[in-house]
Amino acid sequence: MSVCDGCKAFVLLLSVIFTACGGGISQQARDQVTYTGSFAELQQAPARYRGAVVLLGGRVIETLTKEGVTELVVLQLEIGNRDRPVDNDQSQGRFLVRSTRFIDPAIFPPGTLITVVGRLTGSETRPIGEMPYAYPVIEPAELKKWPAGSDTSPRFHFGIGIGTRF
Repeated sequence: MSVCDGCKAFVLLLSVIFTACGGGISQQARDQVTYTGSFAELQQAPARYRGAVVLLGGRVIETLTKEGVTELVVLQLEIGNRDRPVDNDQSQGRFLVRSTRFIDPAIFPPGTLITVVGRLTGSETRPIGEMPYAYPVIEPAELKKWPAGSDTSPRFHFGIGIGTRF
């Protein structure tokens, strides 16, 4: 095998690795996003951004099924690598994903990480304990459920040296 053939094989291998590492939200949905500001700003002035298409991520708190509608109550989390929410305790608030399609609570149980692209339809005030809380309401165009415990960082390591294990 010549050096040039080795380079071609290496480039082909990298292409396969990066293609297999797929993303979260489709490019088609991503192209529809019209709001790129902070979640806090969106929450404080939902009427100003009504109709905007947003990209949000978070952790499902509760899935509520009602006649003709399903709602996900979501704790907002920052979007990280490949559109996956960063699973930590850093949140700017909560939002609702409201769909006329049935979203099974068994598939989206509490704790599920999601990313959604959808239209902001307004805001709804509901209590959290005894405190009234304004939830931005999102009508989903695309909803991505992330597998539990999966990490989107590459799973390979290059190393040189001698190692030992105890």
